[in-house]
Amino acid sequence: MDRFFAVAGAASAFIAVAAGAFGAHALRHRIAADLMSVFETGARYQMYHALALLLVAWGTARWSNGAIELAGWCFIAGTLLFSGSLYVLALSGMRWMGAVTPLGGLAFLLGWLSFAWGAWQKGS
Repeated sequence: MDRFFAVAGAASAFIAVAAGAFGAHALRHRIAADLMSVFETGARYQMYHALALLLVAWGTARWSNGAIELAGWCFIAGTLLFSGSLYVLALSGMRWMGAVTPLGGLAFLLGWLSFAWGAWQKGS
C-alpha cells in the first residue's frame, strides 16, 4: 500500500504544479480575480495533501495499520472533493460547487486525525 500512496502523492503533486502553472499563465487574464483566488486555493490544498500522501506512504511502510491507510484514502477523497470542486467552480462559475468544498475539507480533517491516531497507536 505504501507504493500506491507514494504514486498517488507524486501524481497529485504533478497535477497541482500543472494546475498552478495553468492558472498563472492561461487563466490569469481570463477569469475574474475572485475566481482566480478560488483556483489557486484548490491548487495549494492539492499540493499540501499530495505531500500528505507521501507522508502516508512513509507511515504505511513504518507502522502499517488501518488508520494510516484510512488517512490516505481521506486525503485522496478530500483532494477530489475540495480541490476538484474549487477547480470546477473557478472554471465554470457554477457557484453551487462551493457547497461540495466543505465535504472535502471534512475528509482532509478526518485524514489528519486518522494519521495521528495511527501514529499514536504504533508509538505507544
